[in-house]
Amino acid sequence: MSLPSETVLVRVTGPDRPGILAGVLSHMAASGSELQDIEQITIRGNLDLNLVVSLASGRDLLKELLMFGWENSVDITFDIVPSDHTPIRPRVIVTVLARTVGPVQLQPITAAIAGVGGNIERIVRLARQPVQSYELLVGGADDHLDELRAALLTASRAHGVDVAVQREGLGRRAARLVVMDVDSTLIQDEVIDLLAEEAGCEPQVAAITRSAMAGELDFEQSLRARVKLLEGLHESAFVCVREKVRLTPGARTFVKTLKRLGYTTAIVSGGFTHITDHLRADLGLDYAYANQLEVRNGFLTGELVGRVVDRAGKAELLRSIAETEGIPLDQTVAIGDGANDLDMLAVAGLGVAFNAKPSVQERAQTTVNVPYLDAVLFLLGIRRDEVVD
Repeated sequence: MSLPSETVLVRVTGPDRPGILAGVLSHMAASGSELQDIEQITIRGNLDLNLVVSLASGRDLLKELLMFGWENSVDITFDIVPSDHTPIRPRVIVTVLARTVGPVQLQPITAAIAGVGGNIERIVRLARQPVQSYELLVGGADDHLDELRAALLTASRAHGVDVAVQREGLGRRAARLVVMDVDSTLIQDEVIDLLAEEAGCEPQVAAITRSAMAGELDFEQSLRARVKLLEGLHESAFVCVREKVRLTPGARTFVKTLKRLGYTTAIVSGGFTHITDHLRADLGLDYAYANQLEVRNGFLTGELVGRVVDRAGKAELLRSIAETEGIPLDQTVAIGDGANDLDMLAVAGLGVAFNAKPSVQERAQTTVNVPYLDAVLFLLGIRRDEVVD
């Protein structure tokens, strides 16, 4: 019996080889059938190809496909499905990463998604190293995004995994600007502490830092107080400091990969231009902003030149760079670890708290707690085989 309006799900499974999809589409084109949807995954050489097809002339295409499957040693099955004319609903991307991601880690994540009415439509492995990472495409949860984030945060903390939740869309796929903090983010060190070591004033600097963390001083007050202690230090000390600075594991890989993929890269730091200018040249970054130490006759005066790059200043710089580059804010990424980065993380399309203080993690959109900066690539949907080592 001819059913010209029949809509069928065609599923092709079996050993993957070149030409399977091309062959199926060739038979569809010859029959005049309409393709409504298509999705394909390959796991360890095994193909799972699904096509939703509106039959043009009864079941002749199905007979042709059965013969094609027999000739090519793949199984082809059919199910009649409703013709879907409903609009595509927004979906969200859930990215999971940790040193190990197995059933123990994934089960509570998937249960949390189901708990808010979300349905996992696709799972893709992004990486095996330096961390394991999976990307889950979730439908039916966009209206419960805050509830989903809260449930996933609870599950992630209980099982030691990082979970990021983002709306699927062009903003995420077209992200083109990455702005990073420097101290304890791009590098493992705090430059002011390294300078204090050179100046022999480590205890005094540490005491001011503790006062600032206790809320007794704001950032600018604490910065100026610590810089004052560096008065008289010869600027040649920066040569020693630059030699001591340690990039965060994966930092060079992170920047190289972003550059190859066409991203604009920037660093904004509450530290000092003597270091950030060097990092910009070394890593090939597009922008670098930091505080400028005043130098007279080769010695630090203990003063700063110009406006201090503080919490608000970092957010302003991100906006300024994005405007200069013609990049919408929803296509920007900010990465930082401290309270000084919170405004910048909030302004960006994606704000990532990288091995951050607990108070920062609680307020950031996304957290990463593995020690590798290049793990952030997976939050952008970049797969391990796209990473430049």
